[in-house]
Amino acid sequence: MGLRGGGVLLADSIPVTVPRDAARDAAHEELRKAIYHQHEPGLVERFMDWLQHQLDRLTGSAGAPLGGGDGAALVVVLVLLAIIAVLLWRRYGRPRREARSKGLLFTADGPRSAAQHRADAAAHAARGAWADAVREQMRALVRGLEERTVLDPRPGRTAVEAAAEAGRSLPDRARELASAARLFDDIAFGERTADEASYRLLADLDRALERTRPTPVAAGGGTA
Repeated sequence: MGLRGGGVLLADSIPVTVPRDAARDAAHEELRKAIYHQHEPGLVERFMDWLQHQLDRLTGSAGAPLGGGDGAALVVVLVLLAIIAVLLWRRYGRPRREARSKGLLFTADGPRSAAQHRADAAAHAARGAWADAVREQMRALVRGLEERTVLDPRPGRTAVEAAAEAGRSLPDRARELASAARLFDDIAFGERTADEASYRLLADLDRALERTRPTPVAAGGGTA
């Protein structure tokens, strides 16, 4: 394999043109896609870190010519990225976009019961999709409070708002509710990686809240 005219020459003398900027941009775009970091984070993220390192090494100098050895390595990296993209697409489908800018707890899919959210959370947990399990479990927790009239149903509520409102009626659980809301936001809208412990924490709090009776609020704003 050699280099002629700014491209890579394969063993059978068929030239393959690899524009430096386009190849680098395409590879970096693949690396930035969130789908590669939402599932099986240990193995996938380590491999993607390795690929990122190789790309940085191969394309570190924008003005340097693409040498024969580095050109061949870049083609191999791009082929690997294409294979990974196809495999992940076949397994997980199109990456779903969340309403991250507003940080809303519930989506616009219509109202669903706490039992439905719990069932979805358990199904996600069974297949190890911990981020989805955390999202659905937090929704189940808040929907359960609405069904018990601890919270008034209100579209457009964030997890933090729901936790603050519920904490006034359930003061013994206020700190746990606030922590649960922060956990949900960090995973659903931030960079925190979900795991089984995150899901179990919310599921345990959900069950505990079902056994907790609200504290009546006096007219002056204090507890009766």
